[in-house]
Amino acid sequence: MGYQPINDYGIVGDLQTAALIGKDGSVDWLCLPRFDSPSVFAAILDDLKGGRFKIASAANTAKCEQLYKPDTNILVTRFFTPEGVGEVLDFMAMRPKVGSREPSHLIRHVRAVSGALSFRLECTPGFNYARDTHRTHVVSGAALFHSSELSLALISPVPLQPMDRGVEATFSIQESETVTFVLRPMLNGSEKITAASEIEMNEVLEETAQYWQRWIGKCSYTGRWREMVHRSALLLELLTYEPTGAIVAAPTCSLPELIGGARNWDYRYNWVRDAAFTIYGLLRIGLTDEASRFMTWMEERCGELAENGGLQTVYAIDGRSDLHEETLDHLQGYCASRPVRAGNGAYQQLQLDIYGALVDAVYLYNKYGAPISSELWRDLRRLIDWVCDYWQHPDHGIWEIRGEPRQHVHSKLMCWVTLDRGLRLAEKRSFPTDRSRWLKCRDQIYEEILTKGWNEERQAFVQSYGSSSLDASVLMMPLVFFMSPTDPMMVKTVDAISKSVSKGGLLRDGRVFRYDPSIPGDGLPPGEGTFNMCTFWLVEALTRMGRLDEAQWLFEKMLVRSNHLGLYSEETGPSGEALGNFPQAFTHMGLISAAFNLDRALGTSQDRKIIS
Repeated sequence: MGYQPINDYGIVGDLQTAALIGKDGSVDWLCLPRFDSPSVFAAILDDLKGGRFKIASAANTAKCEQLYKPDTNILVTRFFTPEGVGEVLDFMAMRPKVGSREPSHLIRHVRAVSGALSFRLECTPGFNYARDTHRTHVVSGAALFHSSELSLALISPVPLQPMDRGVEATFSIQESETVTFVLRPMLNGSEKITAASEIEMNEVLEETAQYWQRWIGKCSYTGRWREMVHRSALLLELLTYEPTGAIVAAPTCSLPELIGGARNWDYRYNWVRDAAFTIYGLLRIGLTDEASRFMTWMEERCGELAENGGLQTVYAIDGRSDLHEETLDHLQGYCASRPVRAGNGAYQQLQLDIYGALVDAVYLYNKYGAPISSELWRDLRRLIDWVCDYWQHPDHGIWEIRGEPRQHVHSKLMCWVTLDRGLRLAEKRSFPTDRSRWLKCRDQIYEEILTKGWNEERQAFVQSYGSSSLDASVLMMPLVFFMSPTDPMMVKTVDAISKSVSKGGLLRDGRVFRYDPSIPGDGLPPGEGTFNMCTFWLVEALTRMGRLDEAQWLFEKMLVRSNHLGLYSEETGPSGEALGNFPQAFTHMGLISAAFNLDRALGTSQDRKIIS
């Protein structure tokens, strides 16, 4: 099998879709025309028939490395050979697209930096998750790929030769010479295909670089971990679907949480929780425009609510509600990890925690962004009243268990946040509300969590009522101001979670599991990696407790666990390998929040002791 480690990928995009490009110069994942469309290249899910677009040194012994051009999402893949050094600049053109029919352009700019190099190109699409056949036509200056639903044009300055399912080419360039390839959807099968001049390509490259540099220039974070925070922010923007303001949880589907396992999900959608937390992270570092876009998207969803109805857990990026889940049995799966899934059945689940994340994000946006409208308040008020009616129901929780619903402590916690932030917002803006009911409900939830969510034997808050299992999601308690970080109950909970797995905790080499991986009881076979977001939660909890040396040590160890580009997947395996969908917005939001709060605490702390 020819699968690259998940860590070995970079990402480019244009706020409509994104491509994963390996260190070997291969585009192994791309969906067109948008994030949640069927894949055109999916070699990451099936090396043989998924499809790829590879441009690499023809020398099999070439050494490869990747980096981003500073403060951009322009990816540079470099090839080192005895004959010379070459590089491929990959990016998607950033031009205004809202309201237009301009398709995404993947531009691959090949340059010989020194000496002379030979490159090999291979482009073999696999339309509709490699289910649809296609015709290939090689014409002057281009290759045209036609399937029943989508047509692509590969504009090439070098002659292309037909091969099985696609085209190939071998070409040589001398020092300072460049060639540029453009892959884009065709709006109709008969449109004229023309190659842009080198001057035009350089203009597009400069225009795209300036777009990203202007965007990140608005970031207000100037702390110790500026480079990592900026990369995380650029990634979060990259995962935004510009036409609606939706934010995808990750650009990929079915990358496994355990190699060979069945925990393979489709994350190319807008989770209310993940997007709301992402907005919190961006607001923290002064990026308010993205929050405004998401608020518009959220207002539209709230405006669609049926009478006395709640929100879905997850929506398509255009607001569509049906995310029918199917298995793609013809695909092998990453390193034979099956089933491969498209769509996500979690849209039918009850997850009560999403309301706390949403109302908290609205509260913060009203505080740091712009005052919310009376219409949004009307819809929020209905949602908060709905939470008052339904908070006692069992649900599937933040981890979207596929087993029976439970009384999850984290879900109750976030219901408390729903009421608390609703009360604060109403007070701040003098909005009309049933204050006495909300206050009574909020306090009832608080009392119930302290009595039913606490396990006396474990001396910790646990996963669900009556459970003895630890769950990292309760680390959110001090982060959302439910409980003082120095409260004895919270301190004991953090200490319990901070023990190694072998001693009953959730920690392995400074990384945190969501829950005990050997006995998850979530309706799926056990086994997964540590959850990167949970580790950042522990960093924040320790920071708020004043245990800054512990927090900084954990944080620094997490920084070196990113890939070579500063990107994180959902989980980390026992040998440090990336697991799960990649790159994941939730993880990068957690990094931004942890960096912001830890940096602020370190800036004011004194008399610190050094830990070994």
